[in-house]
Amino acid sequence: MKSKSANRYPPELRERAVRLLLEHRGEYDSEPNAIRAISSKIGCHYDTLRAWLRQYKIDVHGDVSPARADGGGLTVDERQRLKELERENRELRRSNDILRQASAYFAQAELDRHWKK
Repeated sequence: MKSKSANRYPPELRERAVRLLLEHRGEYDSEPNAIRAISSKIGCHYDTLRAWLRQYKIDVHGDVSPARADGGGLTVDERQRLKELERENRELRRSNDILRQASAYFAQAELDRHWKK
């Protein structure tokens, strides 16, 4: 499931906003001030632009904060691959459960057949 900001803002706007932030970051006292100013200019929330910048740093530079142990340091491609693997894992677990139940059913039927002889 995509976040609300991913649905609300087109990728081109996100890329342009991050590029604008990177180009004009030096004109401000600090990065938070730059984010605040540029986010108000493009009409998005401060935290939204900050998240786009964080994702850009991860995608381009592989920057991962050591404090982020929740998988937040994954690139977009890695996150997509992780979702696919989790889906496949769920399907395989479900299949294994069905096979385990079927095996138990047929084993019991075999025991019952030998017992009735």
